[in-house]
Amino acid sequence: MLDKKLEIVSSLSDQARTNLDLLKSVEESWQPTDFLPDLTKESWREDLQKLREGAAALPDALLVILVGTMVTEEALPSYQTSFNRLPGVNDPTGASAEPWAQWSRGWTAEENRHGDLLNRYLYTTGRVDMRAVEVTIQHLIRNGFDPLHDNDPYNGLVYTSLQERATKVSHQKVGQLAKKAGESVLGQICATIAGDEARHEEGYKRFMARIFEADPSGAVVAFQTMLERNIVMPANLMYDGQNPTLFSAFSLTAQKNGVYTFEDYLLIIDHFIDYWKVKDLKGLTGEAAEAQDKICEMPRQLGRRVKFMSARANAKNVTPFLWIHGRPV
Repeated sequence: MLDKKLEIVSSLSDQARTNLDLLKSVEESWQPTDFLPDLTKESWREDLQKLREGAAALPDALLVILVGTMVTEEALPSYQTSFNRLPGVNDPTGASAEPWAQWSRGWTAEENRHGDLLNRYLYTTGRVDMRAVEVTIQHLIRNGFDPLHDNDPYNGLVYTSLQERATKVSHQKVGQLAKKAGESVLGQICATIAGDEARHEEGYKRFMARIFEADPSGAVVAFQTMLERNIVMPANLMYDGQNPTLFSAFSLTAQKNGVYTFEDYLLIIDHFIDYWKVKDLKGLTGEAAEAQDKICEMPRQLGRRVKFMSARANAKNVTPFLWIHGRPV
């Protein structure tokens, strides 16, 4: 089975080469400094003060969500390591000219700016305890990341497809809430990052679309396998040195404030069922046919539980966060 998967993903090097067009050159890419006060200018004090005044409008809950998303982005070394463990799509030398390797490094290079920008923004605002944030980042990278893809390339590409869409949604909603609070700089930052995530999502779901064409049985089983495992979030092992359930507290805050909700997860599943035409797959038998049935039934099953899960989450107690000097949210 793995030999067949390796053959198929290796044959997608033409798709990987095509997808490189989704990545921008360094010369045309934005950089973190484009959004923040230029400390080399004589007006840096006024520019810095203006940014801090805008950030003063951000509520504590949004700061917690922003820190959590930033910490997630800063743990990027773990994510590229995970991707490079996938047979057939990895970078065999670390500097290979193969299309898959170029995609992996190009994607990583673009993603790297996200954590840099959000980190510098938060530091500049003076609104959070940056040492507590930095401790969390170090813990998360040390703790690592297990997406439960079993080093299977199909599973891994399903995971990255769904995860890129999830991060796009999260950044979009943080940006919208920032603008609503009157912080236009953060609104622009998050919208820009969400645009990157949208391009990356497009790349990964195109890869899986080709796999669904070449090996529909294997693809649908992989999709079902990852959905059964609930798409483990990249920052699942975050830790601030005190709270062992920090990720749960962060996720609950995001749910309560409408940034990433059970409803969003349901919509993401619906999107990929439609995009990969799972309902239209013909001739599946055995495990694959069973997986197709389960996937197509999942939105209805989850939909019945969404209101209950949301109500239960919203009723939970507030949690103090070291990131905001121990204030509860």
